[in-house]
Amino acid sequence: MNTLEKFSKWLSKWFTIAVILWSIFNYCLPSTSAWVIPNTAYLLGIILFGMGLTLTTEDFKRIAQRPIPVILGTIAHYVIMPGLAWLLCLIFHLKGATAAGVILVGSCPSGTSSSVMAFLSGGDVALDVSIETLSTLLAPIMLPALLSLLAGQYVAVPATSLFLSTLRIVVVPIILGVLIHSIFGKKMNTIIRIMPLISQLAILLIVGAVISANHANIFTTATAVVIPVVILHNLCGYTLGFTFSKLLKLEEPQQKAITFEVGMQDSSLGATLAIKYFVPQAAIPSTIFSIWHNISGSILSSWWKNHSKTIN
Repeated sequence: MNTLEKFSKWLSKWFTIAVILWSIFNYCLPSTSAWVIPNTAYLLGIILFGMGLTLTTEDFKRIAQRPIPVILGTIAHYVIMPGLAWLLCLIFHLKGATAAGVILVGSCPSGTSSSVMAFLSGGDVALDVSIETLSTLLAPIMLPALLSLLAGQYVAVPATSLFLSTLRIVVVPIILGVLIHSIFGKKMNTIIRIMPLISQLAILLIVGAVISANHANIFTTATAVVIPVVILHNLCGYTLGFTFSKLLKLEEPQQKAITFEVGMQDSSLGATLAIKYFVPQAAIPSTIFSIWHNISGSILSSWWKNHSKTIN
């Protein structure tokens, strides 16, 4: 068990590089992860079950005790990122599945990596986890609604199927994880300690599956523009999230938490839903986002940690 924990910490440290190298490997040998493509929903369920295992009743009490920052942070996430995605599609004249993929990743709940970045930067991890939890639990409602509103002009959006699927893939595993943690308590500590490793391996498998499904279309004229769009989407999300938290006159740790919660997306969910309900090409923005936001988040958290006194 200690060996697995050490490996988990090592993988966490080098996770961004691992994602990049694994992406390159699957691009060169796309058949490697072809078997994963029909199983991405199960992998995502494992990731979210792990998230549920780490939650306790105290996490939900915290939301009830300090609801305003959590609610405002969640609203900011679901207004800023989908709005930016829609605007970038207009500016860059994106069409069809590519535009739908950009809006899909923009409409996802906040990513699990955000809490790691908040911790590394000295941010308010409790607020970060609370926003992440609430935005994820709202995903079955927000995702179909936002996609119908913003992406309906590009592709047919199966809103009802998306709602049911997101409910099954996202909410059920989280609730199951919370219930098991509540019932078995400390007996689950051994499993909880290795869940980050299991989640990271699941994310790598999902990334590999998306690369495998899209290897022929990633570097084409039609999709090359996705890279700058994704980078701008993420960086503008950070900027507007930070500005929003400044306008609320929150303290620096809360500013950091909201910045990461707004700018980082659950790109694994985006890729999974894109493959299931649209076409593989729609999963490309989520895959690029998964790689990029780990890079940008790591850079921002390191800079913030070293220059925190200059941010106030």
